[in-house]
Amino acid sequence: MDIQTYIAAHRERFLEEWASLIRIPSVSCQTEHKSDMIRCAERWKELLLEAGCQRAEILPSAGNPFVYAEYKCPVTGNLSPVTVLVYAHYDVMPVEPLDLWHSNPWEPDIRDGRLYARGADDDKGQAMIQAKAFEYLVHEGLMACNVKFIFEGEEEIGSPSLEAFLEDHKDLLKADIILVSDTSMIGKETPSITTGLRGLAYWQIEVDGPNRDLHSGHFGGAVKNPINALCEMLSQIVDKKGRITIPGFYDDVLPIPDAERAMIAQIPFSQEKYNMSIDVDDVFGEVGYSTLERNSCRPSFDVCGIWGGYTGEGSKTVLPSKAFAKVSCRLVPNQDHAKISQTFINYLQTIKPDGVRLTVTPMHGGQGYVCPIDIPAYKAAEHGFTVAFGKRPLAARRGGSIPIISSFESILGCKTILMGFGLEQNAIHSPNESMDLEVWEKGIIAVTEFYKAYAK
Repeated sequence: MDIQTYIAAHRERFLEEWASLIRIPSVSCQTEHKSDMIRCAERWKELLLEAGCQRAEILPSAGNPFVYAEYKCPVTGNLSPVTVLVYAHYDVMPVEPLDLWHSNPWEPDIRDGRLYARGADDDKGQAMIQAKAFEYLVHEGLMACNVKFIFEGEEEIGSPSLEAFLEDHKDLLKADIILVSDTSMIGKETPSITTGLRGLAYWQIEVDGPNRDLHSGHFGGAVKNPINALCEMLSQIVDKKGRITIPGFYDDVLPIPDAERAMIAQIPFSQEKYNMSIDVDDVFGEVGYSTLERNSCRPSFDVCGIWGGYTGEGSKTVLPSKAFAKVSCRLVPNQDHAKISQTFINYLQTIKPDGVRLTVTPMHGGQGYVCPIDIPAYKAAEHGFTVAFGKRPLAARRGGSIPIISSFESILGCKTILMGFGLEQNAIHSPNESMDLEVWEKGIIAVTEFYKAYAK
């Protein structure tokens, strides 16, 4: 039976198994969902065994448990099968604000060719692509690779337990290549393979002033306002040309190769449509680079949240005692997140105004990643996309960060292929997250073809 026939014959079961995962609110950042994390891990264990794994178990960690499963291909001929390690995560983002959802986020709703729910794409939907391609190949006796699965429950909170887990289970997780479906394509009609990810450094800033909130009439103009001080510092991080002003920040940044800039220029892109899609009249970024270069190949700095003082209804004339901000840098490969983190902290101390105290706390970080496009596994992925989508995929760096990808390379010693099938309109992390069902089925075909090509 070919893969398309198999999908058609089992479509309703596939969707129900997918739904059984979505109905479990596995929100890793909210402690009230701790038991749901266990339930979701157990459900994945069941599904992987049903798909054809010969072994599956729940492995503890310092945080949420990992799901491990494996399939050992019978050795035929003189060559041992290659081993593919499939990574995914079963935790999801919170669903709030609920009033912006058009349907129950924990109950899949299919409309207009899409499945709407939290985790529809990130990452329960994409993980199911991997599971169902694997199931088909095992069921039809076509799987010629060893396959290992490792699913974690902390990706959405920065994977704090992952590196220690990898160190403790190096032998168990040994593989020739790692396969991940947790990224996106340029578009439904423009398939692409993610070949690079930016790194990340993230901090919380606290500025302390007087020992209590003060009357702004009695003290305003005489005491340094912590919110003013915080804004004063943050306004100095990026200059008018979009350059980050931290001394030494660009020391390890490699220039974008001319060949890659030429490839980026081939990506279908309309600046006007881009602006309209996010409702802005103009964009801002580092001078000398296009929008697609800025959001994938160049570093950036952003204030992710800022608060302090009185923000309730009406007015309250206070000079606040504290101010806070959460800020992040997206980094490019070759920049070390730990080095950048300390450099940023040192710089803030030099520009801190008198009259306030400053505390900068690193939250989490990760390295960037670049995948070569001439290795056999990449060629196999390229073949898979070509068969499924009818055209050769573009190689494209993406602006997001998956810090664990660099950990895989440094600890397990192998490269990662990012076969992602998300689309921008899937709205991951947002209300009304969804997955295009046609793309989802083509994803199963693409992964199936990857295994066939890679085994050769």
